[in-house]
Amino acid sequence: MADLRLEGIAVGSLENVGLEIGGGEVVCLSGPSGSGKSRLLRAVADLEPHEGAVYLDDTEQASVPAHDWRRKVIMVPADSQWWFDEVGAHFPETCRDRVPDALGFSPEVMHWTVSRLSSGERQRLALWRALAQEPEALLLDEPTANLDHDMSLAVENWLLGEIRERQMPVLWVAHDRAQIQRVANRHLHIAGSTLEPAHGSD
Repeated sequence: MADLRLEGIAVGSLENVGLEIGGGEVVCLSGPSGSGKSRLLRAVADLEPHEGAVYLDDTEQASVPAHDWRRKVIMVPADSQWWFDEVGAHFPETCRDRVPDALGFSPEVMHWTVSRLSSGERQRLALWRALAQEPEALLLDEPTANLDHDMSLAVENWLLGEIRERQMPVLWVAHDRAQIQRVANRHLHIAGSTLEPAHGSD
């Protein structure tokens, strides 16, 4: 169980962002398009230059090689990247014979070509790919944006179960207020250059 802590983060138009997320806690982040939600996640994942410091418990991001940090603090972008032709090549061997039922696949999906996948299928498998890496913290950028309502609910429930079991801190970018109410322990909204507790409509 680790805590994720942001101190004085500045990236894009955001300034002096401070935030602490406890193990097993989901903090949802909303805000207008272009306000910096994805850039903040990328900064926390050490994918974008920024000012300030990010900590996983007592380990500072700047003290760890970037590739090692990204194995601990995994970001799942809205549009996932795939490097190999076959789905299973992106997964550890231990995960290639099982896929969580909630994702709606049989294990045969590991033998599919990536080009066969729809955007929603890629999104679901990208979530499983991230969790298969055994991260200590998770950054989710609209993880159900390409899913229909029923599948979104199934994926949310599965994700929340995994988050609680693994006690991971999670920063989750979302727009759907109903989803935020279902999954978030806290909801923060970007207002100008700062994060504020969300009130009322986005």
